[in-house]
Amino acid sequence: MGERRYDAVVFDLDGTLLDTLTDLMNSANAAAEKYGFAPHTREEIRSFVGNGIRRLIRQVVPEGEDNPEFEHVYDEFRRHYGAHCLDETEPYPGIMSLLDWLKKQGYKTAIVSNKADFAVKKLKDVYFNELIDVAIGEHEGCRRKPEPDSVLIALENIGVDRKRAVYVGDSDVDILTAKNTSMDCICVSWGFRSREFLLDHGAVPEQIAANVNELKALLEG
Repeated sequence: MGERRYDAVVFDLDGTLLDTLTDLMNSANAAAEKYGFAPHTREEIRSFVGNGIRRLIRQVVPEGEDNPEFEHVYDEFRRHYGAHCLDETEPYPGIMSLLDWLKKQGYKTAIVSNKADFAVKKLKDVYFNELIDVAIGEHEGCRRKPEPDSVLIALENIGVDRKRAVYVGDSDVDILTAKNTSMDCICVSWGFRSREFLLDHGAVPEQIAANVNELKALLEG
């Protein structure tokens, strides 16, 4: 086998490894409706996610954080999602076999997400267990993506230089995260953003994977 391009793969979580959209929608709508606000469609929620919980709830609640009920809806979402984040969520087709292959090939792996850290670690343990080495979500004292902080922490934990790692994600936030961390980026178009959206936000056409087989080919170089 020839020299491979990377020693580590850092993944986004929602829209990249896991299809979490239904559970996010159900929890956001349950929290909103509890305080008298209208529910949102699946496509609306799809456009809201990717920048952390507070931004999601800012979009869900009229007037966002200026609404006096904002913190109540935010807290209710966290409670509801903590109890229901496994209801409908599942890995995208081929993800489990890809992660198994990466493990057997000796790649280091990490998840870096803007989802709350408690949920990221819970989902990692339930779905990926020993297939992913490190999982980091949004937490106090660490700037969230697209700032490079959490990715650099992950790389330090797995002991791989950024030049030997690639970031894999499904959104404009992920493209910026890789750029800000001076890392290569591969985008996936099966998640929360379309190929056209990714191209409009700086993705390299040859570095967009439409399915796991294409992603594996890009990782192999």
